[in-house]
Amino acid sequence: MTMPMTLPDDTRPLTAAVVMICAMAIIGVIDNFIVTLAQQIGLWQFHFVRSLLALPLVAAMSALGLGRLAPRRVRPVALRSLAVALAMLFYFTALAILPIAQALAGLFTSPIFILLITAFGLRKRIGPWRILAVAVGFIGILFVLQPDPGNFDWRILIPVAGGFFYALGAIATRSLCAGESTVALLTGMLIALGLMGAGGLIWLALFPVEALPGPDGFVARGWVWPMWQALPWVVVQAVGSVAGVFLIIKAYQLGEPSHVSVFEYSVMGFGPMFAWYAFGQPVGPWQALGIGLIVVAGAIIAVRSK
Repeated sequence: MTMPMTLPDDTRPLTAAVVMICAMAIIGVIDNFIVTLAQQIGLWQFHFVRSLLALPLVAAMSALGLGRLAPRRVRPVALRSLAVALAMLFYFTALAILPIAQALAGLFTSPIFILLITAFGLRKRIGPWRILAVAVGFIGILFVLQPDPGNFDWRILIPVAGGFFYALGAIATRSLCAGESTVALLTGMLIALGLMGAGGLIWLALFPVEALPGPDGFVARGWVWPMWQALPWVVVQAVGSVAGVFLIIKAYQLGEPSHVSVFEYSVMGFGPMFAWYAFGQPVGPWQALGIGLIVVAGAIIAVRSK
């Protein structure tokens, strides 16, 4: 998630926490419906159409004074947008073929990758508390993903790849895009996803492959028309994601980032809980423990980052 600048003289931590939890509730609910639309259309069509629907909403946010629409520096924003767009491609692919608890656990490997890249790539020192957070988070991720060495399912690596690229996007946000508005960063991400969606559709039109029925064919499926059955869920994703990001922006404006970011992990509860209620996806006791450990690891990282 993107962190805009805070207003330190006017922080309201309780309000910020409530706003962030509302944002995560929206995202946790709407992401469950990816498996529904994945039965009708493909990954590339979804991102292309969703970007077309979401960009006018983001432009309206800018018109309301929520941030500059155009980036100040195009190249850093483009690099950041590429990384986050790749992360979203992997994440939404995982949502179509894996339970949401596993998809979210893979995406939330990003704080671990951030620390590893910071330590070994950027050669910066990390303290013992953050090393502890990496260990706790890694154990939690193993509990949620539940890899079986005897019958390894490569699909569990898809959301982990999303977490890696999301970590690159987060590092780029802090190191390359510090002066950019959240609206400009969101616009860049949507444009990148829209272009990737268009590129995937063109590729599949030129080199078609036989897509499996249902969610298993999500990545290999080209343009599908008519798409009326899937369109309502694409609209829900477009409106819900923009609303969720708006609330995230507001939360970081109201509170201290190190405090607010902890509440992002509430999506690890909302997503699987709604999946269990609406679709009957079970969450076993070991997975529940793993979700708790991931939340603890994120809290340690957030508190120590202060």
